[in-house]
Amino acid sequence: MHETIDTLLQEGRTFAPPADFAAAANVNDPAIYEQAAQDSVGFWEGWAKQLDWDQPWNQALDWSNPPFVKWFVGGKLNACFNCVDRHAAGERSGKTAILWEGEPGDIRRISYSELKDEVSRLANALKELGVGKGDRVCVYMPMVPELAFAMLACARIGAAHSVVFGGFSAESLFDRINDGQAKAVITADGGWRRGSVVPLKRAVDEAIQMGCPSIEKVLVLKRTGSEGLMTQGVPTPAYDQGKWVEGRDVRWEELVPRQSVECPCESMDAEDLLYILYTSGSTGKPKGIIHTTGGYLTGVMATTKWVFDLKEDDLFWCTADCGWVTGHSYVVYGPLACGASVMMYEGAPDMPDKDRFWRLIEAHKITILYTAPTAIRAFMKWGDEYPERCDMSSLRLLGSVGEPINPEAWIWYQQFIGKGRCPVVDTWWQTETGQIMITPLPGITHTKPGSATHSFPGIEAVVLNEEGVDLGAVRKPGQEVGGYLALTRPWPAMTRGIYNDPERFIKTYWSKFPGKYFPGDGTKMDGDGYFWLLGRVDDIMLVAGHNISTMEVESALVDHPAVAEAAVIGKKHDLKGQAISAFVLLRSTHQNRPGLIDELKAHVAHKIGAIARPDDIIIAAELPKTRSGKIMRRLLRDVAEGRALGDTTTLADSNVVNTLKDKYESMES
Repeated sequence: MHETIDTLLQEGRTFAPPADFAAAANVNDPAIYEQAAQDSVGFWEGWAKQLDWDQPWNQALDWSNPPFVKWFVGGKLNACFNCVDRHAAGERSGKTAILWEGEPGDIRRISYSELKDEVSRLANALKELGVGKGDRVCVYMPMVPELAFAMLACARIGAAHSVVFGGFSAESLFDRINDGQAKAVITADGGWRRGSVVPLKRAVDEAIQMGCPSIEKVLVLKRTGSEGLMTQGVPTPAYDQGKWVEGRDVRWEELVPRQSVECPCESMDAEDLLYILYTSGSTGKPKGIIHTTGGYLTGVMATTKWVFDLKEDDLFWCTADCGWVTGHSYVVYGPLACGASVMMYEGAPDMPDKDRFWRLIEAHKITILYTAPTAIRAFMKWGDEYPERCDMSSLRLLGSVGEPINPEAWIWYQQFIGKGRCPVVDTWWQTETGQIMITPLPGITHTKPGSATHSFPGIEAVVLNEEGVDLGAVRKPGQEVGGYLALTRPWPAMTRGIYNDPERFIKTYWSKFPGKYFPGDGTKMDGDGYFWLLGRVDDIMLVAGHNISTMEVESALVDHPAVAEAAVIGKKHDLKGQAISAFVLLRSTHQNRPGLIDELKAHVAHKIGAIARPDDIIIAAELPKTRSGKIMRRLLRDVAEGRALGDTTTLADSNVVNTLKDKYESMES
């Protein structure tokens, strides 16, 4: 038997839960893991019973036709009712549901009672536009409260929403509208990003002009055209009505405010479609991941409550845009199902200065922060002085999401943002899983920088080799193993498939290890049984017969005091099969200097071993990233190997790639 992935980088630091935090934590008894493992279905039923059901289920789990699952069969409920109405009708009526700040500095506080009225008006407006139960609605908006209203209003009337990130192009919007056959689009004239207007309505017009026959109505919110709004002392541009299509386009401010605040919630089957969310595939068209109502709401409520140790007086800020699954699960549905107060912010983290996030925490007394390693590494690069100038003593817990976090980024986050007193929960999950799957429980888990630690109770994750052998089950005590991550039992929030493409669903996720869900990620399990996610298996390099994770080499580079961020790829090599090439960004306190590249190569060799010493290291100004902040290693590979650049339509700044390509070619000339 062989290990599938060599595990080389070692991290020995551990952090126990602070005693006072653990004593008051929502869950602090390690026995919960064994209890949930013995009866995982009963465990999830216990959480589902904390929701309000119109009709109870008659069967908790139907796994008779894998990989197609059903949870809470026969049960009926409404997601909007559980996130809004039940709180508005009780003691939380006046509690802040959403605290929002726009990039220009405008602030709104919306109570649960007000949220119910806003959502009900919008739901009635959608009905007036002809939208009903079973229809699909495309939502293409900036990060404003109305985006959350739109999601909840769709759920209220039983229409599935398909939220498209406001940074995506008209062509991407066109693909998603047509795949889901959306009946209407909810959008805005524009949104604010780094002091500029993102022209959302214009993109909708362009997409529909390409041919979207299912679209009947476009509901347009006036955001950037608001009278009197200023950004850095400059008035906003006038509301652009140049492409207004009479009969199709409808002004929000003319339709929604006049609606009744009475709008009954549709009683939905637990397995009725709640939303479609498109995730890019490595090839072919985007995948429409579908999530249903009862199981999804159960999973995100449970994980919000336990992973973030959510308390009644917390102000919870997940920095993700609702165009991504993190925003669905941990801005809207999870926290609101728990009756939490949620922070939303519209703009960029460096507008007007690189301390904007820390100023928001200081001003609003945010207690829980959940953000991405990409952002954390950017903050590191900008410098320690930005968080140091702000009072963030309100924070009591930090979270990480989106990709594996480098140990040094974890330590920086814990020290400079959490001041060493806030537990850090590094979470692994996907659009497809719907909910957090591998994570510390902050009142129980001794954390290790860079490790997502253990499966959430009721979840069973394993490490498999190429033949499907469970390496964790056969390893010797204390032995470290590496391989493929797989999930072996169904969980409530798991995707029910790819919209209108069940064969692709089976092939993509269930064919490599039949009967087990394969997310496409590599992982290692250390001697203590902790999971260390290694990124996509596509990002595993085969160097002289050794399978080496790009993430481990990146972590070794970021461990050097000069490096803020690194991207590593395997470049074709005649002798070794692949050679390691690295692109690095330096911290603001360091500049490129003679000997630095050799020093970085030696540092990696010292941290990991000579086999991982990079052949090439390029000091870059920026890295090519998708609009969700993930590094596009495919394009870096194209650059390193001198091939024509691939598709850059999902890049935040496609000029970055050309700059890197020019630099790489000049180095080799």
